Parts: sequence; structure tokens; C-alpha cells
Amino acid sequence: MEFSAVSPYNVAARAPLPDKITIYDSTLRDGEQMPGIRFTPEQKIAIATKLSEMGVPQIEAGFPASSDQDRRAVKMITDLGLKSEILALSRTMSADIDAAAECEVDLILMFICTSDLHMQYKLKMTPEEVLSRVETSLDYAHARGLKVAFSSEDSTRSNLMFLIDVYHTAERCGASRLGITDTVGCANPEAIHYLVNKVKENTKTPLSVHLHNDFGFALANSISSLEAGAEAVTTTVGGIGERAGNVPLEQLVMALKHLYKRDLGIKTEGFRALATLVFDSINMTIPPNQPWVGLNPFSHESGIHVAAILNNPMTYESVNPEQVGNRRRLLFGKHSGTALVKSRLAEKKVIADQEQICDIVRAIKKAGEDHGRVSDEEFWAIVQKVVASELKGPARDTR
Repeated sequence: MEFSAVSPYNVAARAPLPDKITIYDSTLRDGEQMPGIRFTPEQKIAIATKLSEMGVPQIEAGFPASSDQDRRAVKMITDLGLKSEILALSRTMSADIDAAAECEVDLILMFICTSDLHMQYKLKMTPEEVLSRVETSLDYAHARGLKVAFSSEDSTRSNLMFLIDVYHTAERCGASRLGITDTVGCANPEAIHYLVNKVKENTKTPLSVHLHNDFGFALANSISSLEAGAEAVTTTVGGIGERAGNVPLEQLVMALKHLYKRDLGIKTEGFRALATLVFDSINMTIPPNQPWVGLNPFSHESGIHVAAILNNPMTYESVNPEQVGNRRRLLFGKHSGTALVKSRLAEKKVIADQEQICDIVRAIKKAGEDHGRVSDEEFWAIVQKVVASELKGPARDTR
């Protein structure tokens, strides 16, 4: 039987995506709304600088109207003269617009709720009042010389006809981008594709999406949105943000680059350092299983896997760790086999016969069962005991 050369691995490259895709990272705004964290102005400057150096085209620096400190931080970032465009959040309120204008941002992200639930219980406004507010706020922002991207909040739970009316109003008033928001992360990829497609059919302005991860669909929804015609996606480093967070910057960029063959020009080798900077700033540890930037994606313990990795790393890795600034770790534990033991012994020119190697492996497995990972120090202690020879060279855990 003959099989097609097309595999599930490369078929994604055939997906229709926009000619230009824009990432606008919201680590400094939505990311900071993650409960219990805050960035100092100095930390915001460091993160914004790193994002710009890596080639992220747009950075949502904050919500100037939320506090004096946030306003100062946004202004400090705009004063840096970074290559990235600097964005700021604004409600459809003159005070918010004034605060953003004072910060001299390149673009304001203006939003208002459009679902019946939010209009009734949050805004306490009628649909007609919302439409009027959209018009007056956009006119006011343009009068202040601001460029405006307009988003509806809770788009995925809004009445579609009313939502399109809102976008028509924003479009008529000169919005440069229209934003669709899955505020509580309740849409699946099929639903978000349908919604983006319907809005695109009824408008002419470029579309963006802001997606939350409550059901774990944020990354998948971002790809689905792009396939439906959206041109910009909000991200955060490590996917931090309110509740379950947002689309992780590094995951979206890597998926587009390696699965969809769309290189956005972002320097992916800086991802591990960027994630470390962000997580250190909020006094959190990067989850070990975090794709690309955690320790585990390039760590291997299973003897079968390690043996294959030693022959060709691509057997159990789809991307070299250096491409995201990470590194490979071959670890000892209860699942270890002989391949890694032989490799480490060869590095130190330690001679052991097959029986001794098997004894070393058994001792490693026993130690792994007792307390998990076996460090390099413990490994060499086991080797010394089994081989009974004086080993030279460092026996520290340098991996």
C-alpha cells in the first residue's frame, strides 16, 4: 500500500493564514491582572525592552487610567523610544482617553461591553446607549489625535447582530482595528472561527482577537481565529493573566513558525530568558512542564528515550532547545537505562564492564524509586562504589 507524503505534522502548513500577522503582547497589562501579582515600573521597563529587542511588534504597556503608577510606567515606556509600538488600554470614557493621550502612546485599545449580561449588570446601559458611547468616545479620541483600535468585551456571549452593529459604528467612526474578545474563555475553536468569519464578512477593517484560556482553548482559538481571517492576536509571556490566563506568546509564535511555516520575525532564542525575567518579577517559578520555556520539555529520563536522544535528538524533540534559549537535560532516575550511564562514563574515560554497568543502573533505579531524580553527585558516588576507582574531574551537577 502506498501512503501520501503528506503527514499530520506538515499538513498544517497548508492552512490559509493572513499575509501579515501582528502579535500585540499584553504581559504588562492583562498579565499583571493575574491575581496577586504586580510589576514595578522598573520591571515593566525591563520587560518592555526585552519584548522590543526580540521583535514583538506591539506592546500593551498598561492601563493608564487605573492608577498614577501605571500612568507613569506607561509614559516611561513610551519615552524609551523602543522599536515596538506602545499600546494602552482605555474604556469609552474621556478620562481614560485623556490619560492614554498624556502617555503619548501609539495606539489606544478602547473597549466596551456588548453582551446582554454585561450591559445589564455591569454597565447598566441599553444597547442604544452603548452604540452612542462608542461613537462619542471614538470621536473624542480622534479629536485628541489618537489612533484607536476598538474592541467589544464579552464578544463571544454577545448577540451577533448587535455586535456587528457596534463594529459598524466603530468602523464608521474611524477605528483602525476591530477586536473580538473571548472574555471568559468560553468559545471553542469552531465557535471562534464562526464568529471571526461572520464579523469579517460584514466589516472591512482588520480584525484582532483577545482570548482567555478558561477551557484551555486559548492557543487553539488563536490559530482558528487567524484561519478565519483575524490579523492580530493578544498574547502574554507564559500565558499569565486573569483567571486561567491568555494565549502564551512563545507557544503561538513557535506554532506559527514550525507548524504553519509562518516566521513572524520574533527572535525565539530569547524566549527562555524572557520567561525567566517575567516569572522572577512576579516571584513565581516557571511551571516545569510549560511548553518551550519550562525545564521539562527538553529533559529526558526514560532509558528508551535517552538512548534514542543520544543517537538523534529529533527522535523525542521536534525543535532544538537552543531555538528557544533552553537546553537539553539527560537525567538519572528510576526510568534510567544503560545508554546514559555508558555515555557519562565515556565522557570521564571511566572503564566499566557490562556487569558493573548493570549494577550502576540498578543502583540508580533504586535511588530514583526512593527519592526521584538522581543528581550527578549521587551518580558518581554510585559509580565510585561499584567500580571502586578514583575518579578525577568535577563530580558536580553541572547539567
